[in-house]
Amino acid sequence: MKYKRLLVSPSQSFFLFGPRGTGKSSWLRDHFKPDLSIDLLRSEEYLRFSSEPGLLRDRVAALPADSRVVIDEIQKVPALLDEVHSLMFSHEGSYQFALTGSSARKLKQAEANMLAGRAVKREMFPLCSKELGSDFSPESGMKFGSLPGLFSLPGSQEKIDFLYAYVETYLREEILREAVVRKLQNYQRFLKHAAIMNAQVTNMNNISREAGVARSTVEGYFEILVDTLLGTFVEPIHLKAKVKEVAAPKFYFFDCGVVRALRNELGESLGEQAGYLLETLLLNEIRAYSSYRNLNLQIHYWGTPSGTEVDFIICKGRKKVAVEVKSSRRWDKKFNKGLHSCASSNQIDKLTGVYQGPGRLKLEDVDVFPVKDFCEALFAGEII
Repeated sequence: MKYKRLLVSPSQSFFLFGPRGTGKSSWLRDHFKPDLSIDLLRSEEYLRFSSEPGLLRDRVAALPADSRVVIDEIQKVPALLDEVHSLMFSHEGSYQFALTGSSARKLKQAEANMLAGRAVKREMFPLCSKELGSDFSPESGMKFGSLPGLFSLPGSQEKIDFLYAYVETYLREEILREAVVRKLQNYQRFLKHAAIMNAQVTNMNNISREAGVARSTVEGYFEILVDTLLGTFVEPIHLKAKVKEVAAPKFYFFDCGVVRALRNELGESLGEQAGYLLETLLLNEIRAYSSYRNLNLQIHYWGTPSGTEVDFIICKGRKKVAVEVKSSRRWDKKFNKGLHSCASSNQIDKLTGVYQGPGRLKLEDVDVFPVKDFCEALFAGEII
């Protein structure tokens, strides 16, 4: 089943980054409609262009003016970016390039040519609520995530098999193949503990101890996850000058199904992980909304050592919206405590709650939304 993606094709050349399996190639085929496609995941293409990057110039020169060129997984041969840059400079406006990548790591390591502003950056996420429409199910999103490949599968067992294969292939074998991890067993242990701590304050020392590797190694492993677009840190925000606030970030994976596969819990109920998974689902909804609408929102959380916390502080310029997420089906007024505490800084413009209950509520100065309603309001621009 195909869903209409929210990503809009830029009018100029662009990078398209996103984890494997999020639909970059399908979107390019359907919406960008290239005249030339080069897939560097194919061994013959990789070997041909890695040994002689200049061949790209010959292939492009054979195309008519105004042609569109796709290079998939550009990070596998960063030297091709020099050829792209040269073609852009010497044939101004003649060709439009779409350069996809599932990792920024090799581009950074190779100090790759990022085309000096001649190409904009776009991101692709798993399917979001706006794209899924009536097929969006918060419960299914929390259980299995929303990678596009899941939605053609007939049942739960097929989805479980798909996600375990995804984890095995992309999160382990691909990263080992790129020679960014020396000992796969250590990395596998780290992945499981990182998934256990998903959506919680990241304690590097604890993860180091549990995974049996040095803290510096853990920090390097997290860097790999960020560089390969498999997760992101949410940094704390400091609102109150006279109150001690949490300083450590939280780490979130890009998809709930991937988290549960790494924890080896796909066949089990959500249990006490439901709250963290709902946070993960909503964070990635906010990230997708920000990216597809080109809003450049900044997302933080707020907390104190005593445990008072607000899950997300969404910032656009000086405007700040506080969002508290609860997996319960009933919104208790005590859930407003953290929101009111951070609002006492006089820096918050709107207080918002999200829960799994049946209807919208107004409790004191907090607007409370069911999950689906929040997502609809988010993409309608009503939250921020």
